[in-house]
Amino acid sequence: MLLLLGACAKDDTAAWGTFEADEVTVAAQASGPVLRVAVREGDKVEAGDVIAEVDAGPLALQRDELEARSATVTSRLGEVAAQRAALQAQLDLARREEGRMRRLAEAKAATPQQVDRAAREVAVLVAQLGGIEATRATIGREVAAIGTQVTQLDDRVTRSVVRAPLRGTVLVRVAEPGEVVTAGRPMVVMAALDTLTFRAWVSGAQLPEIRLGATVTVRTDGGGGTLVSHTGTVTWIADRAEFTPTPIQTRDERITQVYAVKVAVANPDGTLKVGMPGELVLTVATP
Repeated sequence: MLLLLGACAKDDTAAWGTFEADEVTVAAQASGPVLRVAVREGDKVEAGDVIAEVDAGPLALQRDELEARSATVTSRLGEVAAQRAALQAQLDLARREEGRMRRLAEAKAATPQQVDRAAREVAVLVAQLGGIEATRATIGREVAAIGTQVTQLDDRVTRSVVRAPLRGTVLVRVAEPGEVVTAGRPMVVMAALDTLTFRAWVSGAQLPEIRLGATVTVRTDGGGGTLVSHTGTVTWIADRAEFTPTPIQTRDERITQVYAVKVAVANPDGTLKVGMPGELVLTVATP
């Protein structure tokens, strides 16, 4: 009987650890006063939900100013187009006149001075038309530059609304309405709590019993001396040994080198909490 009990005691070996979550700090991407914070600690949010809003009023005013400036500059394009059309008509007429003068000169009916005068008129109009083209190109570049500034302002206005990057639970609310924040200032800290990570440390002797992707059992206290079993999946195994973390109090355990292991455990009902202790159940072959 004693031998049988000894054999059964080797069926399960527990590796201790705690639950943790991958926390995400959601920061402001724009500077200014905080208009509102739409969530509180403990709220569950979906990816894309509004977390907070930073005052974008000054940016909107800058955008209106740029739009007005763009309209003014664009109106100049119409004026330049009208000038170009008038110069082109004059140039066409001057070229016909130059051709007529050359034909008359060939017939000895016009002097060389008249031909030169007609040629100079054509050259002047060509130069003026080139200047108009340069002005039109300059205005076009200015309009494009203003458009780029408007796009940048639109992006900054969009960034003034802070949105949740993932589906999860708000753990800490850092900012409050009325505070002035700068880009990069934390607004809330959140984490996906529907799946927690159980981090445990196993010895080298236990390591062969664990494989990446393996389904394992994690037990937690259920109250009244009972244990609750949870199914998890091994997602990471350290490739190097380390000393047992300091929460282990006995000297023998603290000088033991162990391997860290992470197990993803589903937490749909929220019963598992960050920092909750547990034990990883390993099945060891009975000799």
